[in-house]
Amino acid sequence: MTAPTALPPRLLGLSGSLRRISINTALLRALQARLAGRAELVIFPLDEIPPYNGDLDGENAPAPVLALKQAIARADGVIVSSPEYNYGMSGVLKNALDWASRPAMRSPLKGKPALAMTASPAFTGGVRAQHQLRETLSATLARVIARPQVVVSATVEQVQDGVLVDEAKVDFALAAVDDLLAEIALLRKAAG
Repeated sequence: MTAPTALPPRLLGLSGSLRRISINTALLRALQARLAGRAELVIFPLDEIPPYNGDLDGENAPAPVLALKQAIARADGVIVSSPEYNYGMSGVLKNALDWASRPAMRSPLKGKPALAMTASPAFTGGVRAQHQLRETLSATLARVIARPQVVVSATVEQVQDGVLVDEAKVDFALAAVDDLLAEIALLRKAAG
């Protein structure tokens, strides 16, 4: 009798850009295609997440917020990719992470392995937003993967059919996802 095969890890991708031709979403889609068979990557759109309002927190949270929290809870790990706006992460992403961080100390992000990435048309690839993104994820009590920063400088011309096609850049990001998958494997093993 053979032991049951573990299900592939389920990853949740959050893009901090709502643009139709988003480099961050294109990066997540490229990773999604390359991970087929090794892990499932579901990209959760942030378009319908309303501005954070503490009066609507908890049981009164809007349906899109509840869906986001459920998606995070079901995932084994999260990949968060943000553009850089004025040296920081996008407001859309910060807002979504603020909603997801509730209730404090018991959010679905608590203890969740999380990989931070930035992608930007600038040659720096959003490196200045990386620090803010990592700090925010740490504040949610997520397990931010300790590794060199994943910053991807890309142009809209490198996006074809909504997917980043620069293989070297996708390979660079994929190496970081391998670190995320290794952390998930360690947690699964520890859980027995």
